Amino acid sequence: MLTEAGIFVGGGGDAYGAAQELLLKYGNRHGLIAGATGTGKTVTLQILAEGFSAAGVPVFLADVKSDLAGLAVAGSADGKLHDAFMKRCATIGYDLKYQAFPVAFWDLFGEAGHPIRTTVTEMGPLLLSRLMGLTDAQEGVLNIAFRLADEEALPLLDLKDLQAMLVWIGEHSAEIGLRYGNVATATVGAIQRQLLVLENQGGTRLFGEPALELADMMQVGADGRGRINILAADKLMASPRLYATFLLWLLSELFEELPEVGDPDKPKFVFFFDEAHLLFDDAPKALVDKVEQVARLIRSKGVGVFFVTQNPGDVPDDILGQLGNRVQHALRAFTAKDQKDLARAAQNYRPNPAFDTETAIKEVGTGEAVTSFLEAKGVPGIVQRTLVRPPASRLGPISPEERRAAIAATGLGYKYDKTVDRDSAFERLQARADAAAKEAAEAAEKEERLREDERQLKQARRYDDRPARRSSSSRSDSLATAFGKSLVRQLGTKTGQALVRGILGSLFKSR
Repeated sequence: MLTEAGIFVGGGGDAYGAAQELLLKYGNRHGLIAGATGTGKTVTLQILAEGFSAAGVPVFLADVKSDLAGLAVAGSADGKLHDAFMKRCATIGYDLKYQAFPVAFWDLFGEAGHPIRTTVTEMGPLLLSRLMGLTDAQEGVLNIAFRLADEEALPLLDLKDLQAMLVWIGEHSAEIGLRYGNVATATVGAIQRQLLVLENQGGTRLFGEPALELADMMQVGADGRGRINILAADKLMASPRLYATFLLWLLSELFEELPEVGDPDKPKFVFFFDEAHLLFDDAPKALVDKVEQVARLIRSKGVGVFFVTQNPGDVPDDILGQLGNRVQHALRAFTAKDQKDLARAAQNYRPNPAFDTETAIKEVGTGEAVTSFLEAKGVPGIVQRTLVRPPASRLGPISPEERRAAIAATGLGYKYDKTVDRDSAFERLQARADAAAKEAAEAAEKEERLREDERQLKQARRYDDRPARRSSSSRSDSLATAFGKSLVRQLGTKTGQALVRGILGSLFKSR
């Protein structure tokens, strides 16, 4: 599987070139796996993941078709492709030994793996705006929400925190507008409607705590093999924008949290971005610029990024130019656009005088590829036709029992399987609202008591102007008692103090 310094990818017989390997020291120079559906991209992704893991490099990849879970189980001589695998190994000179790899399964919905979450704050306004498809004006209001949350010490952890924050902004839009510019309630309402759409797509499960800690993905086992983190994305693909934004967030977290390491002997982490076209479809320029920045700078953090897509044209040129390690499976050229894409793909390789690259890309069969990997001093290798080696792990899905066993073996369930809902913006704004409501109720009650006291005082004065009568009737007693009680109460109030001042003033005047 490994040479002294690289990952063996494949080779060939008489019709193919020399053995091809991905040098580990250039594994952080990023890469591309491209090709039409059914041409072998998944197998290439699987063998690269195996190679990095065997070299002690943790890996992250998304399983969009449930056929990469086989990495957790060893291949078998009983498999239907065993004979074909052995024949290919004999052709390329590879000694295949079946084995399983250390795998951690993750799932946004918590069904096929450990729940994987982040917080609204960690996602940030730019990615969240992309996720919800907000306009520039709506994104501006969302930025205000994040700014005010920081200033008011209101942690935004889950969607109900953000919803509560937007309600608070709507209620205080006038005073907020004086400081940050106009905040239209209609704009706030539009964001709230998009939040509802996000909730319906499963966004409620993405945001919350405990949030993912990257250290739990970047594990190396006692046997020296890196952990392969597999995101169960078959269900998530029903919400492609949620899928793409989540992966971009994860890539951004790696960029922000990992320290600079320069050019290590091997990557610290390798990230495979499957269905990469979803990241760039209808993406605003600001987002594409962010991806380009991350791709350009993250290699100094020791992270390699491999984009997996059907057509190299799915990746913007500025990013494509940074992908030094390339595996190009067959492209079909049935239309004028397909032919143009094919010619463009061929131009991205260092020519080989032995064959025409464009023709080779069109003719390679399933399990074959046109490859080019960085060589000494980071120079792109000459393009070669390559038979890709078979995987050592199982090719295809695994049973529910095998998945459950793999999930339990990681020991991460105690940390991530149970949701934590701690004090955050929702609870704090609710507490503020409750305190304000209580204060208002107390003030209203106090005002009502004052009005009642004044009413009783006026009633008592009317009776005090009448000649005193010595009567034992219950009515007179009750009036006197009422007056006395009222007077006692009033002595403790501003009205009572005014009454005392009036009585004393009349006494002094009579003298």
